[in-house]
Amino acid sequence: MKIRKVTAASAVVLALALSATACGSDKKDDTGSSSSGGGGGTIKIGIKYDQPGLGLKKPDGSFAGFDVDVATYVAKQLGYDADKIEFVETKSADRENALARGDVKFIAATYSITDERKQKVDFAGPYLLAHQDLLIKTDSTIAKGTDLNGKKLCSVTGSTSAQNVQKSIAPKADLKEYPTYSECVSALQNGAVDAVTTDDSILAGFASQDQYKGKFKLAGLKLSNENYGIGVKKGDTATVDKINKALEKMVSDGSWDKAVSANFGPANYKNEPAPKIGVIVPNAS
Repeated sequence: MKIRKVTAASAVVLALALSATACGSDKKDDTGSSSSGGGGGTIKIGIKYDQPGLGLKKPDGSFAGFDVDVATYVAKQLGYDADKIEFVETKSADRENALARGDVKFIAATYSITDERKQKVDFAGPYLLAHQDLLIKTDSTIAKGTDLNGKKLCSVTGSTSAQNVQKSIAPKADLKEYPTYSECVSALQNGAVDAVTTDDSILAGFASQDQYKGKFKLAGLKLSNENYGIGVKKGDTATVDKINKALEKMVSDGSWDKAVSANFGPANYKNEPAPKIGVIVPNAS
């Protein structure tokens, strides 16, 4: 009996040890990546889910857009195939917190590099230079910012884009605020507003959608400079360096141009050339 009890106890200890080993085989670091004892691994990347042409979750659960293409390319260079990527929705207001909490490894989500944000996160890039612009109907006569005086201008609630236009360019513009840019674009289509304003890359994404092709155009006003960067947890300089090298390769091998054409081409988006890593284009004072 005594021998059987010792054997049973040993079996329990062995089982617990094996269980602990199994539980520890999927370790996650504090930046959203996990690795397994088999040598595989996954990476969590923050994107937008609701911006056509940039970061969009489609009805079938797949993802598309320029930010998605950039993130996928970068992840590949970091050692993660597409099937090892988990895209996580990161809304604008939560991007810094998502990185600080370690919810994601990095964020590619129309994330403009600013001095204020650099106090909280580190940035790789920039990988795209966008500008605040206007989306208008193809037959619109709006050709310059002051043409918005007396016209209905749409942007999302709380957006600085429309406020900038109303304050500095067209003080008599009739500002209409909607919860989402999708609603603004729908309002433009049905004539409820005369123009929509935000980054030109975002506007081009909407204009490239099948239901809007040929109906809208960008005014091409370049009302601001938006240097899109890839956000990384503060202090993770090693990842920043790796991402910068990946972005340089993406430009040099033609993948960057291909992604721009695929995602923005239908809107005749006149994009800026690929920016130089570390070079931030300031706004005019």
